[in-house]
Amino acid sequence: MTAFVYQNPGSTTFIPELWDAELLTQFDPLLVWASPLVSNYKYEGTISKAGDVVHINSLVRPSIGDYKLPDGMTGQRPETVDQKLYITEAKYLQLYIENVEQIQAIGDMNSPINQQMIRSLARDADTFMGTIIASGATPLPNIAAPAANAPQALYGGLLDMMLALDDADIPGGRYAVVSPRVKRHLIEHPSVANAAAYGEAGVTANGFIARLAGFTLMSTTAMPAGVDIVAGHSEFATFASQFTGFRDGQSEKYRANYIDTLHVYGGKIVRFPEVDTQLADNTFDETKPTKGIVKAVVDWS
Repeated sequence: MTAFVYQNPGSTTFIPELWDAELLTQFDPLLVWASPLVSNYKYEGTISKAGDVVHINSLVRPSIGDYKLPDGMTGQRPETVDQKLYITEAKYLQLYIENVEQIQAIGDMNSPINQQMIRSLARDADTFMGTIIASGATPLPNIAAPAANAPQALYGGLLDMMLALDDADIPGGRYAVVSPRVKRHLIEHPSVANAAAYGEAGVTANGFIARLAGFTLMSTTAMPAGVDIVAGHSEFATFASQFTGFRDGQSEKYRANYIDTLHVYGGKIVRFPEVDTQLADNTFDETKPTKGIVKAVVDWS
């Protein structure tokens, strides 16, 4: 079994036992890459029971045969392909304070200190997941966005992404995440600015922009380096996280009380037999990008 840097060398199993539901409620709305719109949470419950490695088995689609006499039918045995989700990250925050009761650390999640701790953890997890998703996406040709025609060029780039996902038979319920600069120009395009006529309006500062051309459009400042637009389906990326909850007590090192929390999580690109490359040992070639997520760079000429 794989051991990670945060684990006791004498134990290679790490199973956090305490969930803080209120922390999760406050944490989730701050996410974009690690939100359910972009990454699925299908294996999170498994982690709470099984530890730090989850085996994800994909069932290979059986082939169809022609029934004719006298040949009859030839049976097939189910075939699965294995992939592993590792919980690789363990991030903590610990603050020393003079009086835990004054900030209501245990019960009041609206405390400024607790809110900032949640925001810091959310940003870290979102950046982690964005890097995984972008690194596993299929690159498309760069989008040339001249100053005189940037909105139309960016909108055309989104339609090219729609076509690439259509060609790969990726189902509906897709997302597209764009950088703030792309958002600034894209919302000038009539189809986005007037999205009520095409899908759903609602340009906002916090993530969601609009629903258009089969995409839920979102924006984030946590864009991975070297990419401006990422589009895909949440089935092709999974994020699993668990909090150990807030803890408070008397510091042994300082004359102060402390409050801390630990967040363990992991993520990966999820492969499918009909879309991704299967190897002879019944695993996937994870060095190749997935067709379920595409990305593009914008040339700001």
